[in-house]
This record gives sequence, C-alpha cells and structure tokens, in this order.
Amino acid sequence: MKAREFDQKFDQGEDITTALDLTRARRPMRDVQRVNVDFPSWMVQSLDDEAHRLGVTRQSIIKVWIAERLAAG
Repeated sequence: MKAREFDQKFDQGEDITTALDLTRARRPMRDVQRVNVDFPSWMVQSLDDEAHRLGVTRQSIIKVWIAERLAAG
C-alpha cells in the first residue's frame, strides 16, 4: 500500500492495522528497567496501608507517586 493510500484510510477513520507489522511495534521510552530501593520498615508499612486502601499494589502506588512528582517538575 502506498503512503498516500495509507494516509487517506487513516484520515477517513478506516482500520489500518492490517497494513502494520505490529510484531515489531515498540513504545518509545517505555522499556522497563528494574531498580532496587531500600525503604525503612515504617515507610513500607505506610505504603502497604495506602495501597490496600486504594486497592492497588505497593509497586503501583510507588510508580504513580513518583510519576506525579516527576511530572510536577
């Protein structure tokens, strides 16, 4: 399919996923990298309490809070 035809289909809201090779798709800057962080036990307990209150995992709440702080600059 030519780029012009692809663009037209996209602009018209047609399904263009059949023209894509999604097996090689990546989300830039979304690679996962494992890190280890040591927290005092009182902090882990507070994180667990808040995570339980919100119905999420400890890891989820840490990620959200750090992301919020980084976005705030």
